[in-house]
Amino acid sequence: MAGEPAGGASGGLPEGGTAGQPAGGASGGLPGDGVAGEPVGGASDGQPVGGAAGQLRRSGLRNPERAVRGLGAGTLSLEALVLLLAIQPIRVVGGDLGGAAIGAVVALAVAAVVLAGAMRRPWAWHAGTVLQGLLMLAGLLHWSLLVLGVIFALVWAYALHVRRVILS
Repeated sequence: MAGEPAGGASGGLPEGGTAGQPAGGASGGLPGDGVAGEPVGGASDGQPVGGAAGQLRRSGLRNPERAVRGLGAGTLSLEALVLLLAIQPIRVVGGDLGGAAIGAVVALAVAAVVLAGAMRRPWAWHAGTVLQGLLMLAGLLHWSLLVLGVIFALVWAYALHVRRVILS
């Protein structure tokens, strides 16, 4: 109606709720959670409720190895794209980006693409770490490459952390 709040006649409360009570009834659950007072997805269906002592928590992914490979490949692909797109702005704004620096950037971008395609191999993770070091070393050619190297080294370190957490 024209003068009523958006939630209907109950003054914006969820349907079925009153001023001191959540919509799911006295149990505090959400609508559709099941019978009041019964744990959802808990001991009643044979699944562990939480991280009890001695139980390993699964990641919830169907194929954790594939997900981690996708994370590594996506990180390296993004790095290659940023490196190639950074050449012109560095030349225009930063000044002295010589042929050696451009060649190094292109070579690092190609290496990142190759490694992104090789993420199924266990050595590719180590090679990706070496690539981050080489990009920081390219900072000797131009300071902006050092900045990009530090940024992508941090992103790569986070990807390695996620890999360790998911696969452990």
